[in-house]
Amino acid sequence: MRHHWRTSALFGLLLVAMVVVGPQTGWSKGERPSHVMRLENGVMRGVVKAATQAVLYAQIQGRVSQVPFKEGQRFEKGSTLVQIDCDKYRAELAVAVAEHEAKDKTFQNNKELTKLQAVSTLDLEISEAEAKKAYAAIRIAEISVQGCHIAAPFSGRVVGVMVNEHEHVFPNDKLLSLLDDTSLEIELVLPSSSLAWLKRKSPFIFAVDETHHEYAAKVKEIGANVDSASQTIKVIGIFGKLPVDVLAGMSGTAQFASRQP
Repeated sequence: MRHHWRTSALFGLLLVAMVVVGPQTGWSKGERPSHVMRLENGVMRGVVKAATQAVLYAQIQGRVSQVPFKEGQRFEKGSTLVQIDCDKYRAELAVAVAEHEAKDKTFQNNKELTKLQAVSTLDLEISEAEAKKAYAAIRIAEISVQGCHIAAPFSGRVVGVMVNEHEHVFPNDKLLSLLDDTSLEIELVLPSSSLAWLKRKSPFIFAVDETHHEYAAKVKEIGANVDSASQTIKVIGIFGKLPVDVLAGMSGTAQFASRQP
């Protein structure tokens, strides 16, 4: 009997546990996972990025003669960022120009001789092709000369310098990385369910971790596709007024004022 009583009591406790645990479909305030709380409160993580940035590569082979700007320094559009010794390429351009002059004179002379039937049509066509080939060589030499001088494609700041003065570089070697810090954007990754209420120009507050300040922002663009694996979508935001104390790479939290459709 005592054994039967213990079995009945254990079975009763199991039923009570099932009643208490089984119907529970949510979490208490203290037990709710943090990521769920963030989604329900309209809070999303984001990172600040420069909309305009670039990595510059060498187009020619040569010795670096100037690198005027260092990491962190500001430059203006058109400023010289890298100068490569160009004596060899200027000389090659001069040779190409001289060869074109000679080929073109031969072609012009053959045109006159053809009128007198002193030169065959074949000779005329060959001399014309040689003149065109020489002109193309000038264009190639000009491109090499242009590659000696690397100018800033936009105004901004130097992120990284991968080459030093007096070093020898080859085509496709990395030289500098740049960004335009006047075109900062906020990159967010939101759950795809937010598309039910999210619109372009939707306002939000972005709190930057590094500065401990909050900034007014709005949605600039919404991604073109939903990631099927994570069920998320990329959203790009912009600051209402460009903050002077925020740098690319800083991260923070985006708080949307409303989540209603």
